[in-house]
Amino acid sequence: MSAGTNSYGHEHVFLGQDHARNERRIWLVIALTAVMMVVEIGAGTMYGSMALVADGWHMSTHASALLISALAYLFARKQARNPRFTFGTGKLGDLAGFASAIILAMIALLMGWESFLRITSPVPISFSQAIAVAVIGLAVNLVSAWMLSGSGGHHHGHGHDHHHDHHHGHDHGHHSHADNNIRSAYMHVIADALTSVLAIAALTFGSLYGWLWLDPLMGIVGALIIAQWSWGLMKSSGAVLLDVLSEGETLPDEIRGAIEGDGDRITDLHVWQVGPGHHAAIVAVLTPQPRDTAFYKERLASLDELSHVTVEVTRAA
Repeated sequence: MSAGTNSYGHEHVFLGQDHARNERRIWLVIALTAVMMVVEIGAGTMYGSMALVADGWHMSTHASALLISALAYLFARKQARNPRFTFGTGKLGDLAGFASAIILAMIALLMGWESFLRITSPVPISFSQAIAVAVIGLAVNLVSAWMLSGSGGHHHGHGHDHHHDHHHGHDHGHHSHADNNIRSAYMHVIADALTSVLAIAALTFGSLYGWLWLDPLMGIVGALIIAQWSWGLMKSSGAVLLDVLSEGETLPDEIRGAIEGDGDRITDLHVWQVGPGHHAAIVAVLTPQPRDTAFYKERLASLDELSHVTVEVTRAA
């Protein structure tokens, strides 16, 4: 019997459809970010530019966060068939997303605090040099965002196939397909791009009108926006980790609609996400005429989000 496979021969591999593609893209973005980081730190040190050095180290924080996402994809893929993971490694992406959300919140906090200090104690700004750095950083982040775009959308794919509880059909309602791991990587890139856009605007007006206060003010605005993104990512990834279904999730109602009727009644129902686009369910059915569990699983065959189903049947007294 192979690892990760039970006596009936089915696997518990609940990776997202685009897992391999997302992993490759994140490693490419990390490489691009790391090269830009080294160039900025090296050039800044060589030419005595603190703006370049500071932006280089700032990019290193995002590269570190992206590395968390990449390693999560790698580990989830390598351990996908490890039987010690009872329901597979599909949730590792959400764990990485939650960790990245915390890092994003810390970056927002540091941005806000540094901006506040700049407002209270303004420092001279080399506008032309700072604008050049911001433009280069924006270009790198736009390329990175383009590489990651479309990777965390809505997917109907499945990483395993076993006939008795893995179903293929059509989407009948609102289900959570998002890959929070690629979403967190995309947010880090977009947050960096937003910082560059705000910086370019503030520095441009500052150079024209001498508004030194505008640069730190835009830093505070950017910190608030990034903090809001971080909170949203923290809630969505944390909900998956705690087996909380997303708002508007209709899968439990669809299961009841498919099972209940002709005297059959669901007395206990548990539904939770085990990976991007994958849900598991435990269904307890009370019926005056008990049938084989395969009968009830067949009723659920059209619900493609159900990748693993356990049915308990009890005769009504």
